[in-house]
Amino acid sequence: MFFGNKPDERWILCKQMGIQYAIAKLAPELTDCPAPWDFDSLRQSKEIFAQHGFELVGLEGDQFNMDRIKLGLPGRDDDIALYQQLLRNMGRLNIKLLCYNFMAGIGWYRTHTDIAERGNALVSGFDYAYTKELPFTKFGEVSEQTIWENYRYFISKVLPVAEESGVKMALHPDDPPVSPLFGIGRIFINASGIRKAVALSNSISHGLTFCQGTYATMGENLEELITEFKDRIHFIHIRDVKGTPQKFVETFHDNGQTNVVKLLQHYQQLGINVWLRSDHVPTLAGEENTQFGYTIKGSLFSIGYLKGILASIKNLL
Repeated sequence: MFFGNKPDERWILCKQMGIQYAIAKLAPELTDCPAPWDFDSLRQSKEIFAQHGFELVGLEGDQFNMDRIKLGLPGRDDDIALYQQLLRNMGRLNIKLLCYNFMAGIGWYRTHTDIAERGNALVSGFDYAYTKELPFTKFGEVSEQTIWENYRYFISKVLPVAEESGVKMALHPDDPPVSPLFGIGRIFINASGIRKAVALSNSISHGLTFCQGTYATMGENLEELITEFKDRIHFIHIRDVKGTPQKFVETFHDNGQTNVVKLLQHYQQLGINVWLRSDHVPTLAGEENTQFGYTIKGSLFSIGYLKGILASIKNLL
């Protein structure tokens, strides 16, 4: 399950669902603590999870402001040094997975967040045409070439430290997979871009987050890509969508365009044994939609659905 470090009712419900492991985003704005490049801060967060019955196995997302790194701004080397320290801290504390992205200026984004789905559950969606009417970010226009150069520089600096620390870095594709977005180039919008990233290093620490929803949005063949990247997949996100990169909506995990059962069986047959988590769930009856994609009732449904599939696969193979 994907958490911050502040226990609440969701933690209790996850224990009741049989979840034992946690993936966390520990950015200061979520924790009111120093970023996890501070060893004591990361250690304290791990202890909080342990006290509530969870093992913290990985971190996900930007753990502090990454604008200077991703946009190549003055001070990026200082921030990369902090990132290197984060990796060392993770290694010391046996937190061996880091799901990261290189979406500059703006992260995962949706134009609409209250689209009616099955039974009037609320889901989010994206319409590229709608974004054309909105202003650029404060960073103005940034080319894909610039983002590529910045990514190459970043990965050359952090991968050796990740490998030394025993941490597997898992690149998440750009969501939505369109470029540019608000004037900023996006480089991981298709399998070709991911292949280009993978080719930069053969390090065991240089891997992928296989986000099924994003790859499905791209229109890629998921089964073929899983086979191609099987040795690089360090983490899996499971969600589903309907549509194209330019216009799509999120769905329940059981009624999108992806055959979830077939793909989970495919991972198993290929011997891919990594952490996975449910992602981007609908907002169900009685829930506030302020944290769209990460509501607890939607998670109760999706986790139960996935646990059922996994149990069936285990018994069949």
